[in-house]
Amino acid sequence: MFKKILVALNNNEMGEQVFEHALTLAITNNAELLLLHVISPFDDDYLNASAMETQSTYGTSQTHGVEYYVGQWKHLQQQGIDFLTLLNNQAIAKGITSDFTQELGEPSRIICEVARNSQTDLIVLGRRGLSGLSEFFLGSVSNYVLHHAPCSVLTVQGKIPVNTDNLSSISA
Repeated sequence: MFKKILVALNNNEMGEQVFEHALTLAITNNAELLLLHVISPFDDDYLNASAMETQSTYGTSQTHGVEYYVGQWKHLQQQGIDFLTLLNNQAIAKGITSDFTQELGEPSRIICEVARNSQTDLIVLGRRGLSGLSEFFLGSVSNYVLHHAPCSVLTVQGKIPVNTDNLSSISA
């Protein structure tokens, strides 16, 4: 049914869950995988590196700050490549044809663009379960991809934080 599966991944626990779902589908359908990691300037990791850079440059020269910032950026890029390489090797070990790419930009648009250019049959990506204002301010990559993808989309639901206030009223 599926011949080529694009797997949009983050370097975290959710990314590992998404990969496991995609790998199972690839094995079942004898499909190939294309693993994708998108680095965005609005990523939490990127913003944290930027904030650390701003704090560390107080009272130091501008050049030192830029060098630190570039170093942090390169570190984030390497972490992404290492993660993709690890998962790619796992897929190959299971007999699946697999490749990977890391792109820079806005994740939702990049995912759809890569899917279109690589002629994938299915996109597998994670969903954090944001709603309301969180979704409005942070955006929803999965929502955008669902509405703009050139192919079918499978979203893997992440763990939704449990509101303990509601649980106490249920048990009472």
